[in-house]
Amino acid sequence: MFVYGLGAGLIIAALVAFYFSMKIGRINDEKNKEIQKYKNMLSDRMELEAEGLKKVKDENEELKRINENLRVSLMALRDKPGRKEMQRLQVLQKAADRLTLNSPGFGPVWQAALKESEDEFQKVYSGFIPFIKRHIPRPTDAEVIDVQDDGGNS
Repeated sequence: MFVYGLGAGLIIAALVAFYFSMKIGRINDEKNKEIQKYKNMLSDRMELEAEGLKKVKDENEELKRINENLRVSLMALRDKPGRKEMQRLQVLQKAADRLTLNSPGFGPVWQAALKESEDEFQKVYSGFIPFIKRHIPRPTDAEVIDVQDDGGNS
C-alpha cells in the first residue's frame, strides 16, 4: 500500500510539475514575444529618429549654404558701383530735410530749386536737352582774354 500511495503521490507530483513547467514555458514565451515587440518598436523608433536627424542635418547644411550665398551676395551688392552714391544721396536728403525744418527761409527756395532740377532731369531723359546739346554749340564759361596792350602791366 505504501508503494501505491507513493506511486500515486509521484504521479500527482509529476502532473503538477508538468503543469507548472508548461505554465512557466507559456509565461516565458509571452515575455519573449513582448521583449521582441519592444525591440522591434525601439528599432523602428531609432530608424525614424535617424531619418529625422538626417533630414535636419541636411536642412541645416542647406540653410548654411544659402546663408553663405546670401552673405556673399550682400557683400557684392554693398561693393557694387552706385551703392556709395546711393548712401551719399540718402545723407544729402536727410541734410536737406533738416535744413527745411530748421531754417525758416530755406524751405521755399529749396523746393523751387528741387522743382527746377527735376524738370531739367526729365528733359534730359526725354531727349530734348541732348538734342539741343548735339546741334547747338554751348557758350563756354571761360573768360575772354583781352589782348590790348596795357603798357607792360601784366
